Amino acid sequence: MSTFALIHGAGDGGWYWHLVEPRLRARGHDVVAPDLPADDDSLTLDDYADAVVAAVGDAPDLVVVGQSFGGFTAPLVAARRPVRALVLVAAMVPAPGESPEQWWAATGYREAVRRQAALDGGLTGNDDPYVAFCHDVPRPLAEEALSRDRAHPSPAAYTQPWPLPAWPAVPTRFVLCTQDRFFPADLLRRVAVERLGVVPAEIAASHCVALSRPEELADLLTTGTG
Repeated sequence: MSTFALIHGAGDGGWYWHLVEPRLRARGHDVVAPDLPADDDSLTLDDYADAVVAAVGDAPDLVVVGQSFGGFTAPLVAARRPVRALVLVAAMVPAPGESPEQWWAATGYREAVRRQAALDGGLTGNDDPYVAFCHDVPRPLAEEALSRDRAHPSPAAYTQPWPLPAWPAVPTRFVLCTQDRFFPADLLRRVAVERLGVVPAEIAASHCVALSRPEELADLLTTGTG
């Protein structure tokens, strides 16, 4: 049995994982899915990592999962306490000294969006969040998700250089969403290989995979974790 620390992305809270959590528990695992601090412009990436560490306490066999912006926080948790594995889900992968603000240009995000939008008629990068983020999520669930938007991360965290000198020496996996219209699949395939040396597992889902494919995501999260 493992304990899964589920780290949400920008604008979200622990509720994002509410469909995945019972499926992990049904597989015999414990789950911690905290609301990271919001509504405080001074908080840093380190503060978010500290909040996760406080939430998990001394839980054994910890698997840390970071979704989207949570990719900046998850490895900081692994640098603070022993973890069994890191799993990134449709996530940003930081380089040492690179702030979230710098990540977009450093990874070629805009060009990747432009290329994919040319192929799909402007669905990728669309201004409508129902199109870009959760096109495969049932509409009432998508509406609730968007109604829960929170002021996270802070401006301070967004401009903070990522503080680790290297990626933690922890087994790391990446789950890529092939229908993601926010982070194009080709972009994250390249980033995962270049920055982590990892070939992603793939799932046919939008950026909000925990809401649209919770059962399949739970299967992928538990692969290789017992």
